Amino acid sequence: MEALSSQHQGEYRCKGNKLRGAQSTDWSNTVTLTVFRPKLVLSVSPSWLIPGASVTLICHTEPPSAGWSFYWFKAVPNSQDSYTYEPLPGTSSGTANNSFTVHGQTHTAGYACSAGRGDPPIYTQHSRPTFVWSSGVHPSASLTVNPDRVQHFTSESLSLTCEGSSSQWRLIRFLTDDSLLSFLPPATINGSTYIKNEAPRKAVYWCESGTEFSNAVNISTHSDGVILVSPVYPVPVGESVTLLCVMKTGNIPSDVFFYKNNKLIENERRGEMKISAVSESDEGFYKCQYNGRESAQSWMAVQCKSSAHFYCIIIISVFILSSLIDPWKLMTLSLLVVKLCPLSIS
Repeated sequence: MEALSSQHQGEYRCKGNKLRGAQSTDWSNTVTLTVFRPKLVLSVSPSWLIPGASVTLICHTEPPSAGWSFYWFKAVPNSQDSYTYEPLPGTSSGTANNSFTVHGQTHTAGYACSAGRGDPPIYTQHSRPTFVWSSGVHPSASLTVNPDRVQHFTSESLSLTCEGSSSQWRLIRFLTDDSLLSFLPPATINGSTYIKNEAPRKAVYWCESGTEFSNAVNISTHSDGVILVSPVYPVPVGESVTLLCVMKTGNIPSDVFFYKNNKLIENERRGEMKISAVSESDEGFYKCQYNGRESAQSWMAVQCKSSAHFYCIIIISVFILSSLIDPWKLMTLSLLVVKLCPLSIS
């Protein structure tokens, strides 16, 4: 059987002849043959990344069909407001499984998949790029938001600034409710793009340049009611944070209820909620309520202390124990701490 391709599309009918004689049947009814390649949809889990965690890619065919080999790619930004696709290591021969795991991902990244089957194989087009987002700032690429909060009113404008080692950035917006990806006007190095909020929406923003992706931020816009003022970026452990409930007029009411994960967390009504020393247990969804009006929920992330800090504590502990046995090692301890752990002990 010959493998189908687009050249086989068309209308078909048949009739039969007897083996001997010229007598034949009438033509059959006409059948239209349409040949199409399945649409591929790539999903990623998790969508928001804990740096260093594993990311699972799952490639679906629509409509579902069997017998495919799957190919996995990294989406690399190009200069035409689109992406080129580079095979992920070890996947150039395809996989029988429609899932693939990327280990040790640290920053925002884009992925795509394709599929092939038959002999010779017929390949599908690439899926639309799908992204895993990280709020962690890349050493050479960052996106900042002003004003620094997740929720905004549609009557306001906000400034998004792409910064880093590149000379040219493009700003990306992904509408989470509609799964719509759009390329916003380009932002030059250390330049700002001002976004006028014209309609309520939820979106993720990030910057791209060459192979670099900045951190990603969640932004939501609201036409009325009240909004929660909460930080866009993860709050480091030990730092303080203040949550506010703000009206469209800009007023900050003084009798507000605050909720975490849909549970009331303040027993008295007040104008602000202050956490003096943030801990990992403070991470979660927050919202506020004032005079019967409730804000949307926003996720407040908490940034744990660096692993360098942890290892320095171990080093210090080991040498302190050693110095109890050999006092001359105390000098070595001091020099090592100053050289390896200057930030961890500050």
